[in-house]
Amino acid sequence: MAGAEGVEINAPLHDRYDEVLTPEALSFLASLQREFGARRTELLAQRGVRESRLAAGGTLDFLPETAGVRSEPGWRVAEPAPGLEDRRVEITGPTDRKMTINALNSGAKVWLADFEDANTPLWENMVGGQLSLRDALDRTIDFTSPEGKSYALKPDDELATIVVRPRGWHLDEKHVIVDGERMSGSLFDFGLYFFHCARRQLEKGKGPYFYLPKIESHLEARLWNDVFDLAQDELEIPRGTIRATVLIETIPAAFEMEEILYELRDHSAGLNAGRWDYLFSVIKKFRSRGADFLLPERNAITMTAPFMRAYTELLVRTCHKRGAHAIGGMAAFIPSRRDEEVNRVAFEKVRGDKTRESGDGFDGSWVAHPDLVPICREIFDGVLGDKPNQRDRLREEVQVSAADLLAVDQTPGEITEAGLRNNVDVGLQYIASWLGGNGAVGIHNLMEDAATAEISRSQIWQWIHNDVVLADGAQVTEKLVEQIIDEELGRIREAQGDAFDERRFAEAVSLFKEVALADDYADFLTVPAYERMP
Repeated sequence: MAGAEGVEINAPLHDRYDEVLTPEALSFLASLQREFGARRTELLAQRGVRESRLAAGGTLDFLPETAGVRSEPGWRVAEPAPGLEDRRVEITGPTDRKMTINALNSGAKVWLADFEDANTPLWENMVGGQLSLRDALDRTIDFTSPEGKSYALKPDDELATIVVRPRGWHLDEKHVIVDGERMSGSLFDFGLYFFHCARRQLEKGKGPYFYLPKIESHLEARLWNDVFDLAQDELEIPRGTIRATVLIETIPAAFEMEEILYELRDHSAGLNAGRWDYLFSVIKKFRSRGADFLLPERNAITMTAPFMRAYTELLVRTCHKRGAHAIGGMAAFIPSRRDEEVNRVAFEKVRGDKTRESGDGFDGSWVAHPDLVPICREIFDGVLGDKPNQRDRLREEVQVSAADLLAVDQTPGEITEAGLRNNVDVGLQYIASWLGGNGAVGIHNLMEDAATAEISRSQIWQWIHNDVVLADGAQVTEKLVEQIIDEELGRIREAQGDAFDERRFAEAVSLFKEVALADDYADFLTVPAYERMP
């Protein structure tokens, strides 16, 4: 396969890879990397500076230097693009062929086609996912399961709108080297999809749409906006054709929501409340700050916690003030085919969650499983009726202060041995699956992705380093956690029987100890995990 000047691919080129890794596409990727790679590096360094300030006792607040953006009443984001006017139900999932077909057929309005937290950056996943998306748009995609069940697309007018989530700014694509340096994973995922599918989407009456993860500042949003402008210019597609929804899933971004919308205003499709990663960010940023920033165990934290309530209320108000969509959080439950009581309890929780979101003014929400689409749709139908959204609900009564966003210590709940064991159990099972190439993992009837594994290991790190005592009186120490790791690993081995992969779980234990027990805290477990992948 002919390459592009200055571009090396250090990975196998399997069947059909030459259809997406064309010389023209690689040249386009190289132009993005050369133009924006250095700025990306600078912005990542700025994250470190801010984190050091927080560790030294600093705090977060709304930025005085951008007060003019927040106070200027006149600006609005672009009107919703075709296929994004009504987003009452969105389904998320990776881009393998079966998921691609099932998600598009699910009855959801939008499919978040995920190259990020519900995916693992195995080379075959990244390039194979691009082929899946292109084939779906060409209607040449099909899939037959090992059991012989066939999957095919419904008619175009019944399919969800594709919105692609590339990797965050912090991740590399180690298999693509541009001028001697690894390429940005964000630019690789965005660039390949945009190069091959932007015109395909426009021909179908929609467009190239994206979800932007892990953003920590409006300057990072500005970088994305500049990427969009250059990409559209190079492919001679009008500026403003791209639309992007930003996940507010880091606590620094919660203080810059309005500025993020402003930076992307001609390309903006709104904001999403990425709640699991948001919890991870709160723990990470304030991990060494003592009792004021200690959260209870993960399963005890609900969206009614005061600091989470402040975050979601502010998100809706901010979006609707500027004419943008506000999209709610994930319903991660996986229905059980064997236990109707489990389903009853879980469906009740999902209904409560979506009822709260729709009542708060959200324009839509996420589900992780096709069986939850009807519940979410029914609840939002009850609020929206024939309206595509509720952007007209301005929520002007909402007033949120910096102190409200940081009121972590007002979160009810406790830290128990069961909660500690659950963190270990979920962390080990998820990492083992991730290293095996699967990033969307059903564990205890919940669809877990990288965010929940990040919470699990980060809470353990925080509990050890802040001398936390469990509800039963035992202190969380490295020795206790290592004992529980051994015990939970034994339970997993017994439960999985012959399917237990000894080598994979040995790798998972090693990585989990590295990111949960080491003195030096790893910002993202996916970074060292990626280095363990082929």
